[in-house]
This record gives sequence, structure tokens and C-alpha cells, in this order.
Amino acid sequence: MEKYELRLPKTVFSGVNALNKIGDIVKGTYKKVAIFTDKGIEKAGLLEEPLKIIKSKSLEVEILNSIPSEPGCDEAQLIIERFYKTGADLIVAVGGGSVMDVAKLASVIDVNKYNVRDIIDNQELGKKRIPTLMIPTTAGTGSEATMNSIVAIPEKMMKVGIVNPEMIPDYVILDGSMIKHLPKKIAASTGIDALCHAIECYTSLKANPFSNLFALESTRLIIKNIEKACTDEEALEEKTNMLLAAFYAGVAITSSGTTAVHALSYPLGGKYHIPHGISNAMLLLPVLKYNRSMCEMDYAKLYDAINGEKEPGHVKEKADCFLMQIEEIIRSLEIPNSLREYGVDEASLHDIIEAAMDVKRLLNNNKRNLTYEDAKKIYMEIM
Repeated sequence: MEKYELRLPKTVFSGVNALNKIGDIVKGTYKKVAIFTDKGIEKAGLLEEPLKIIKSKSLEVEILNSIPSEPGCDEAQLIIERFYKTGADLIVAVGGGSVMDVAKLASVIDVNKYNVRDIIDNQELGKKRIPTLMIPTTAGTGSEATMNSIVAIPEKMMKVGIVNPEMIPDYVILDGSMIKHLPKKIAASTGIDALCHAIECYTSLKANPFSNLFALESTRLIIKNIEKACTDEEALEEKTNMLLAAFYAGVAITSSGTTAVHALSYPLGGKYHIPHGISNAMLLLPVLKYNRSMCEMDYAKLYDAINGEKEPGHVKEKADCFLMQIEEIIRSLEIPNSLREYGVDEASLHDIIEAAMDVKRLLNNNKRNLTYEDAKKIYMEIM
């Protein structure tokens, strides 16, 4: 009998006024909080409520707001060293994937013994030192649920994934008010990123009953909620559902894993700084079509999860309808669909493909073997 494993944050709060649970988490337990965030989050006013609640409990607060989008490993190290000097005994991350990823790294790195580059080379080095609370401000990365942290290696112009169970967050708060004013462009690309996580985990060679449970529900929630969540500021129910969906997809990652979409996406972010959600959205449909010969039954089951198992039709018809649904949603959200918009030309493809083919950790999860020539054809579809 096969064995499966599922790791989850200790406590997750969701729903109306979920932010108020911050008080219950910090009350009487911690002395000093380090808030990891970025200047955009601070400017948007999203720190105000968490900060007010934390200060009401008479805790000291240190704000680390210099986390860049798509951080490099050395940039992450500098932030972690600053955090180490604060003496904080709780990390609160308020932000998107980059903020949460750096916060999770900070929770497991002892700067006197090893740094981010060391942990890239030996991912088991990290040991949980400081508990973490994740408050996502996008519904996409699922970082609040995972043991993963993504950083760039600048000299290689490549993103890498650090995977260590010690980085699983301790607390998570999913509050729709935190994404209420998210611009459509960001809401759309991060939402499709979550959809990629769910679909890739469901079609992965590592898929199992645990991951399938969360991946199917995540896919259903995203398809049913993403368009309204991205276009209507007042659609708090749909926005909360998107936060749940992103979290569920993150849980699926901890038990399964992403595949060729993410493998082909990493070099685009590392060298050309294409936002991760956008590069994934560009690649999703071409990769799904490439994988169809090995995943048609999976697509039919995803269609049933979205539309109800009573829907009539053969496997092929359901797979067709599933792919059409994905295509229509990506089109309706007006996500960029050409690499040329970001300065990528055909002459650049060789280096991009070589880098992608090195992401064996993810390519090995893909049900259909992907060759250099296959990858080239996929990239050419989105030139």
C-alpha cells in the first residue's frame, strides 16, 4: 500500500473579521513582534488594522518593510540579518508570496551558523526558531500553507525553490478585507497562479488522495469565484473564497507538487522578471494541451468537480469543456499573453529552455516527458 503525507499549519482562521484573531494569537504569549511586509502594502494601508490589534496587546513591534518583489537570495539574507537583530519572538508576515517566503526563511535560519545560500545547497539545514503568522494580501501563491520559499539566484538569473517542512507556518489568517482593493491585474494573475497550483498538483505523478481532495475543491472555488472577485470590490464572499482556494492549493502542494507549468515559468521570472502569476497564466493552457494525452481523465474529473458529476458526456467531451473553461477565464481576465511584451525574443529561448530543463524537481512530476524540443514548441506558442 502506498503512503501519503500531509502537513498543515497548526491553526487557520478565515471569514468575516478574521483579523481580530491576531489578538488571541499574541495575547500573553509573545513580547515582541517583527512584521514582514513591503512598502506597497504599507502605503495601501493594509498594515493599519493588524498593527492596531498587536499594539493593543502592549507588544513591541518592529516593521521590516524593505522586502522586494521577487527577492534574490542575498536580498533575503540582508532582511533576515536585520530581523535577527530585533530580538522578536514572533514573525507576522503581511503581504504576498515574496513577503511570506522571506518571513518563512527567517523563521528557520540561524545567521550565526548558516545563510540563505547555504540552505539552498542543503535544504534540511533550517530548523524552526521563531513561530510565524501569515496574513496573505493576495489570493494566489498559497505560501501561507506551504513548506516552500522561492528566491532568485542573481548570477544564474534563475529562481529556485527551497523546500523544508520546518517552514510550515504556525498560524494563518484569511480575511477577504485584505484583498478588497487589490487591482484587477494583480488579482487576476495571482488567482490564475493558484489555479495552476491546483491543476498541476491534481495532474502530478505525486498526486494522492490528500492532495486531490484539496486540489479539486480549490479548482472548483477558483473557477466559480475568480471573475467576480477580480472585478467587484464589494464581492467579499468571492474574495474570501479565493483566499480559501489559494490556501487549499498550497496545501495540495505540500502533499503533491507542481509540474511543467512552474518548471517553464521559473526562468522567465529569474531573468526577465515577469511576474510569477503572469508567466504561469501564459503557460497554463499550452502545457495542459501538451499533457492531454496523459491527463485526459484528470481533466474530465476536474470538469466534474467544477460542474457536478451528473453532467453528461464522455471523457473527451468533458476534457474539451474543461480546457475551454480555462481558456475563457484567462481571456476574460485580460492577462498578458505574449513573452515579447517582456522583452523575450526567439534568440533568448535557448538559454531559457536550458534553465527550465534543469528544474528536474518539478519536471519529474509531469505525467508526460518533456524534451527540449517540446519546451521550445510551448514557449513559441506564447511568443
